[in-house]
Amino acid sequence: MDAFLEEVVTKQNRGTQTALYILANVIMVIFGALALLDFATIGAVLQQTGFSLDFFLVLARMLVLGAAAFGMFLYRDRVKMEYEYTFTNGQMDFAQVFNNKKRKNLGTMNIKNVEACGLVSSGSFNRYINMQGIKRTNWFLNREAELLYFFFQKDGQKRIIIIEPSEEMTGLIKKTLAQGVWQNN
Repeated sequence: MDAFLEEVVTKQNRGTQTALYILANVIMVIFGALALLDFATIGAVLQQTGFSLDFFLVLARMLVLGAAAFGMFLYRDRVKMEYEYTFTNGQMDFAQVFNNKKRKNLGTMNIKNVEACGLVSSGSFNRYINMQGIKRTNWFLNREAELLYFFFQKDGQKRIIIIEPSEEMTGLIKKTLAQGVWQNN
C-alpha cells in the first residue's frame, strides 16, 4: 500500500494578499491607460514640435508606463502564492503555485538522503543553520506555523529546506526517516 499525502500551504491572513492582488490589477490598468493616452498624443506632439525634448519625454513616459503595466501583468499572480508538498513513499515533491493558475516545480527529495530533520523551534535547528557554507531554502508562508527542516548534502553543498507541513505529513516523514535522523532538541 502506498503512503501518499498532498498538501497545499496557503497564507493564513489572505485578506492582505487579496488586497495586494486587487491593487496590482488597478495599478496595471491605470498604467496601461496612461500609456495608451501617451501613445494617442505622441503623433500630435510630433506634428507640433517635431523631434524635440517634449516628444522624447512623452515617448519615454509612454514606454515606462507601458513596461510597468506589462510587468504588473506578468507578475501580479505571484502575490497570491501557495506551496504544495506531495509525499509519496518516502519521496517529497515541492511546488510553488501562483494564483491557482501557474505551477513551478521546486524539486524532489528522497527522505532517505536526509541527514537531520526536526522542528525549527528545536535547538538542533540552530546548530545546523549556523554551519559554515550552508544554503537555506524557505518553502513556507506562515512564520508562526510549526516549521520543519531537512538538512542534507547534495553535490558537496550543505543545504537546509524549511517547510510547514501538517501533523499528518510530519508523522509520515518521521516514519520514513532513518533511525537517529529525527532531532528533538
